[in-house]
Amino acid sequence: MPRSVPDRSASSSASDAVLSPVALHTLLALAAGPSHGYAIAQEVEDTTNHRVRMGPGTLYGAIHRLAGQGLIAETETPDDDSAHASRRRYYRLTPAGAAALRREVARLERVVDLAGARLGL
Repeated sequence: MPRSVPDRSASSSASDAVLSPVALHTLLALAAGPSHGYAIAQEVEDTTNHRVRMGPGTLYGAIHRLAGQGLIAETETPDDDSAHASRRRYYRLTPAGAAALRREVARLERVVDLAGARLGL
């Protein structure tokens, strides 16, 4: 019997897909407000107790993919008096990115509920 293939019609988009851990943590970092790449990486390290570390290739690859999917966008540089301010690119969560983040968090909550029920937690 043939296996069913998930429908990826025009009504479905990349923002409906399950987010990778790197994408999830990047969107979570940007949910706090606009940020530049290095600050995103630091936020992810801090909020995961240094369990998730993103090198430049991983981080900027994720930023490029998320921007291409319309989940984040480059934004104006906020007030930044640091020596590196003119070289930094700042990113913000888009409405589509916020919606994708909400869907992913709801999906993860369902997974945790199922695990709890099956493990008797």
